[in-house]
Parts: sequence; structure tokens; C-alpha cells
Amino acid sequence: MWTYVSDTPERTFVLGRELGALLHRGDFLALNGPLGSGKTLFVKGIAYGMGMDPEEVTSPTFAFIQEYAGSLPLYHFDVYRLDVSEQLEDLGYEDYFFGHGVTVVEWAEFVTGYFPEEYLQVDFVKLGDTTRQICLTPHGVGFEKRTEQLKERMQRC
Repeated sequence: MWTYVSDTPERTFVLGRELGALLHRGDFLALNGPLGSGKTLFVKGIAYGMGMDPEEVTSPTFAFIQEYAGSLPLYHFDVYRLDVSEQLEDLGYEDYFFGHGVTVVEWAEFVTGYFPEEYLQVDFVKLGDTTRQICLTPHGVGFEKRTEQLKERMQRC
């Protein structure tokens, strides 16, 4: 596990941007944290790091999923209001969670039983108005390596 303290929204975006540049086809990210903790801003950074326009990224709270096209597709889920067992199946989650793009799930704690074997867990904690503690917990060798790469990249930013 690696813990990063972001003292501004811009730093949260940068962390996402640097991670986005490291992501591979089939990657799965599980985001957890309270409302307003920076999850969607982080996803905007990921999109930017993947070569997409971050302004196109919006919270999929009512749509459940947003799809963005780039060098790899980005699938952005928000499962907060989802009736997990039925609606997740109806969405065809397997095509996303085990597909060819990058999948990011906000409120992932509600769907832990559906995760692929390897994934990156990202937990957000509000420490103040703009300060966030962001804990990245890699599950699998690939994410262990990318977390180390991310730490190195953030030291240079």
C-alpha cells in the first residue's frame, strides 16, 4: 500500500494523470470514499493521462456508466445507486470489468464480489477542505509494479 496526501484538487488531478499514463488494457480500478472526496476529479486526471479531454468526464451517478474513447476505452462506473445483483448483470458488467479497456468504479465497496483477480484499490479520505489522503492498494504483481512507477513519477511532479 502507498499513501499519498494531496493538499489541493490540482494535486489529486495530477495523481490521476500520472496513473492514467501507466494503465494497460484490461486494468480495473476500485475507488472508495465519501461524497466530495475527489473520486471524479481523480478520474478526470486518469482520462487526461490516457490522452482524453478531462472536461468530457462527468460523474455517472444517474447513468451508472460513462464510456470515453481514447487510445484505450475508459469505462467509468458509479454504483452508488445501483441494485447490485440485478442491475450490474443487466449492464453486462463482465464486458467492462473483464474487457479490453480500463475500468474505473466509484463506490466500489458495493461490488467487491465482482472484481477481477488483479486490480488497484484507491481509497479517498477527506482530511480538510482541500486535503485528501489517497491510499493505493495494489492487488496483483502488475499493479504492484505500476504503484512503484507512480510513486517515482509523483516525486518528479
